[in-house]
Amino acid sequence: MASKFTVSNRTGWLMAGPAVLLIAGFVILPFFLAFAFSFTNQRLISPNPTEFVGMSNYRQLLGVTMVTLEPVRDDAGAVVMKDGAPEYPSLRALTRNNPDRPELAGMREWFSFSLGGEDRTYVLARDVVFMKAIVNTFIFVLIVAPVQAALALGLALLINQRLRGINVFRAIYFMPVVVSIVVVSLLWRLIYDGQSGLLNNLLGAISFGMIEPVNWLGNPSTALGSIIAMSIWQAVGFHMVIWLSGLQTISPTLYEAAAIEGASKWQVFRYITWPGLRNTAILILIVITMQAFGLFAQIDVMTNGGPLDSTQTIVFQAIERGYGKQDISGGSAISVILFVIVLSISLIQRWLTREKT
Repeated sequence: MASKFTVSNRTGWLMAGPAVLLIAGFVILPFFLAFAFSFTNQRLISPNPTEFVGMSNYRQLLGVTMVTLEPVRDDAGAVVMKDGAPEYPSLRALTRNNPDRPELAGMREWFSFSLGGEDRTYVLARDVVFMKAIVNTFIFVLIVAPVQAALALGLALLINQRLRGINVFRAIYFMPVVVSIVVVSLLWRLIYDGQSGLLNNLLGAISFGMIEPVNWLGNPSTALGSIIAMSIWQAVGFHMVIWLSGLQTISPTLYEAAAIEGASKWQVFRYITWPGLRNTAILILIVITMQAFGLFAQIDVMTNGGPLDSTQTIVFQAIERGYGKQDISGGSAISVILFVIVLSISLIQRWLTREKT
């Protein structure tokens, strides 16, 4: 006869079984398939058989090198100038049909820099668009994570008070979270419209027409920043609720003792509130980081990766290649790279926030 513990254990597994099967079918299995496909030339629809290509996809995505070029000189040895700057040999001569540097074949200029001398160093990449996607994703994460967490904490501190009607403000701040990100993106695309958008009209009215309309999503210098601002606004309410739950776990007696001792508001926050929110802060840091690395919907709806690839992201590249270009192997390789990046950052965050004994 089975014991109560065995029956309870069996019941628990039966109740968890559907969820485990769904996770295995839609998360675990696809990951292993993506890992396997990343070493092949698999395409979504292709008459050619699938072949093992080893690390070829990863080399194509991550191939980066540097080339230093001397400026072009005339017969007298003087540096040839063009538009007020030194002229350098064409990179195309190095990256096409160059028997001396076959490893440069197919590479394109990513960016260049000079360390003060006449020589100029060019950074070449096999896939410039993917490199831009990596940089844009990290910029997004590094800005959104601290700013969104700080704003959410500020809102949580404001509404964590026993005031009449405070629940109304909680609902208002949380409202953007429950609205579909696609709807929010469409709304903000109208706000950012370069001709008659609400933001341009507001800035024009405040400045009495002195501020000219800006094509926020059509300008490479403002497109990513515009998406960052919208993303912070959209999700700040969700993290506010998490901060609020952490604030409500702090014992009120600690605040009463601080008031009796005459502690200032900054001292209360520094020595009571912030230490009490340590575990909550770790959770929010991890959640925001994971969500930021998954940036896709805003890009797909608002800019489609443009203009001039200024809003490309890793997830957008994975989906664009896997389904848009039907390159399953390339999209799978990007997914594996993203997994390694996120896992590495998660382990670093866990190590930095560990309990120190």
